[in-house]
Amino acid sequence: MEELQINTTEELLVKTAEALKIAQEAQAAVEQSLFTTNNLWILIAAAMVFIMHLGFSVLEAGFVRKKNVVNILFKNSMIIAIGLLTYWFVGFNLMYPGTNAGGFFGFSGFLLNPPEGGMTAAYADYTYWSDFIFQAMFAATGATIVSGAVAGRIKLNAFLIFATIFVAFIYPITGFWKWGAGWLDALGFYDFAGSTIVHSVGGWAALAGIILLGPRTGKYTEKGIKPIPGHSMPLAALGVFLLWFGWFGFNGGSVLSANPELVSLVFTTTSLAAAAGAIGSFIVSYAMFKTHDLSMVLNGILGGLVGITASADSVSVNSAIIIGLIAGVLIPLSVSFFDKMKLDDPVGATSVHLVCGIWGTLAVALFGNFDEGVGELTDQLIGIVACGSFVFILSFILFYILKLTIGIRVSADEEIKGLDIAEHKISAYS
Repeated sequence: MEELQINTTEELLVKTAEALKIAQEAQAAVEQSLFTTNNLWILIAAAMVFIMHLGFSVLEAGFVRKKNVVNILFKNSMIIAIGLLTYWFVGFNLMYPGTNAGGFFGFSGFLLNPPEGGMTAAYADYTYWSDFIFQAMFAATGATIVSGAVAGRIKLNAFLIFATIFVAFIYPITGFWKWGAGWLDALGFYDFAGSTIVHSVGGWAALAGIILLGPRTGKYTEKGIKPIPGHSMPLAALGVFLLWFGWFGFNGGSVLSANPELVSLVFTTTSLAAAAGAIGSFIVSYAMFKTHDLSMVLNGILGGLVGITASADSVSVNSAIIIGLIAGVLIPLSVSFFDKMKLDDPVGATSVHLVCGIWGTLAVALFGNFDEGVGELTDQLIGIVACGSFVFILSFILFYILKLTIGIRVSADEEIKGLDIAEHKISAYS
């Protein structure tokens, strides 16, 4: 009898061990599947953000005159190349140094330095390489914003030098302040996917360039403001829809996992804000100009997208509509203001990215659902002022040095002839 009990106990222990092993293997399989899904979503999102560079290219090409189309496409082709390489060389380790949490500056060395196996505790849901390529696609976006704002009169080499330094140093340092666990993050400043860290940072740099460059010839006359329409509204519209599509990766990827509830919410708030932005811009631009201006509606969509980017994960769908609607209202008001100030922006980049980026960052405090100490109005204002001051001053200095050395503006003859011929010796259209 005693021997039978021993055998029964041994069998029970063996079966328990086998069951535990099966459960552990099942758990490991579930975790691996979840990891694979999360990592795959980050990579898909990175590809969608990459498509945004095509969107920016054709949007800007549509909004400029046909004699400057090759120049715009050339700049945007170079921006993504410059962005990837500078981010590999120095930018990523400036933005995510893994040191000096709560500080103003951190740096972990040149070139990429992945942990053994490509994983650390900080990358529980995706690999080091996925993190790099996703963030690298963001990095070049700020310089793309500048490209459109200074279109039609900036020297190519001067712009490329600016873009290189901007993406390598200026953007990553402000990015570290929030996303790299720097001082703004410790303060409680909140910016989910970059209304400030990406969009208004690019907008501030664009504003510095516009001021030093001056307006296009013939834009502001003694008789008033002379409209200089873009050459292809179909291209502009195509660009906006590509950007809207890419924004699902821009905002949705910023969840940093494939969390079904949160990614679905972000997709919804993003699209509702874009739609409301179109409506807001449509109504106000018609009231102001008594015409159905497609360029205003297109920029209204983009304004709504920029506005919701800071809070897409943390506001209700109703709040997202209000945020997008106000962003759309701001577009024609802002475009008119910049024109009155004789600040010439051919594509409306400062209105879309700077003004709506500021609004979206403030909207976090007004509509966001956060614990106390996160996303409060004072913290949001500090973040806006700090990033704006840093980026504008450094960009202004950089543009000014370029102006004093190699020059930043093409000659009057080259501008009239068009940059396609002056800089590239080729036309976009036969």
